[in-house]
Amino acid sequence: MPIYKNKTISIKAAEIKIGTNVSFGQNIDIDIRGKFIIGNRSHLGNNAHIRGNNISFGNDLYNSSGLKIGGGGYTNPAANFIIGDRCTIHNNYINLAESVIIGNDVGFSMDVTVLTHGYWLSVLDGYPAKFAGVKIADGVIIGYRSIIMMGISIAKNIVIGAGSVVTKNLIESNSIYAGNPAKFIKTVIPLSRLEKIKKITKIIDQYKKIIKHHKVDLSISFYYPNIIVNSCKFNVETLSFSGIEDSGTDHFRDYARKWGLRYYSNRSFKTNDKF
Repeated sequence: MPIYKNKTISIKAAEIKIGTNVSFGQNIDIDIRGKFIIGNRSHLGNNAHIRGNNISFGNDLYNSSGLKIGGGGYTNPAANFIIGDRCTIHNNYINLAESVIIGNDVGFSMDVTVLTHGYWLSVLDGYPAKFAGVKIADGVIIGYRSIIMMGISIAKNIVIGAGSVVTKNLIESNSIYAGNPAKFIKTVIPLSRLEKIKKITKIIDQYKKIIKHHKVDLSISFYYPNIIVNSCKFNVETLSFSGIEDSGTDHFRDYARKWGLRYYSNRSFKTNDKF
């Protein structure tokens, strides 16, 4: 049980692997049977309660606080939780009676719930019982207070609207779903080059107001497809960057995520609270 200054952190597992530049909040309680893995530059926030068989967080995870993984059935052999790289999760409840597998670049909004089992009255009297895992592909964002039911698969790059209840597989990639039950709303159409330039120009104009308010000293310019901040170049098409990072480029990098322009480096993401 590692104890950090002014923090109580308990991690119990058959095998523990913690990456570099990982940070923990307070009141962390992890007690699992198998492996616990958390990748580089990840942050697990306050009041995390985690149970299950194997738990794996990828690189660049950001968890604000209040994460609960486990619940009924967490001692089952299939109670495995795997989440990929560059994901953001909050005070979510992940029921782990069966496996939950989540891809890269996935976001869970506040109060999202994932269920892997449901039952009550006797199946011998004809009542339902279901135990099944959940799979979520890359690039999915799940809206505030949504529920993902057991056995669901969600395709890549899907937006799920706030308050949705997903009762059937979502198979149309690059689409928006919403409602109870969640239904197809529309396909997402990429912007043209001219539309992108207009959108980025508007984003930068708004950012200039923010840095003036925050009294952040930096230079910023835009020559499509690159946004140049101090000595760092951010490519809006490839989401790659080059140059010398500093506190000013960190500030812009973290702001850009508000618009889905998500850049990653060896410098950890701070918080989006300031935006």
